[in-house]
Amino acid sequence: MPLTTLIESLERLDEAHLRMLDLAGIKKQTIMDNKVNGLIDIMNQESKLMKQIGQLETARSEAAYAYIQSVGIRSNLQLNLTELTRLVFDPEDKVRLQHIQQKLSDTLHRLKHANDLNQKLIEQSLSFIDYSLDLLVGRPNQEFTYHHPSDKSSGSARPGIFDARG
Repeated sequence: MPLTTLIESLERLDEAHLRMLDLAGIKKQTIMDNKVNGLIDIMNQESKLMKQIGQLETARSEAAYAYIQSVGIRSNLQLNLTELTRLVFDPEDKVRLQHIQQKLSDTLHRLKHANDLNQKLIEQSLSFIDYSLDLLVGRPNQEFTYHHPSDKSSGSARPGIFDARG
């Protein structure tokens, strides 16, 4: 019974991560379409889902502890799924646990890849915005002739595009 609870909690965790993966796909398109309000909505949904995943992770941890107790281990070990699988002696249960472990691992790898891609897209977007602002506003004027770095008096580096001294 405790193993069934553990497997069910792992399945719920996988479902939650699949929803995060769906949001990551929507987020990618939203970033590419430059929809800031849509991005904010998605981030709010992700935040709620992360809170739910935290609760599911707590339930998974409790189910794993209950299983460890049911097989006669009385310490408070924090075993990973591979280590827990070694404690399962029924072949069918072992296969079920290994299957959900592999499924969850695949989902997490896909989610990590999607998040990395979204992070790169956001960085590129911010770089483009920074570049566009530089083109519009411009950097402070720089002299195009050489001046020795210790010569502070030569060249008037203005802080902006307006010269109030003029």
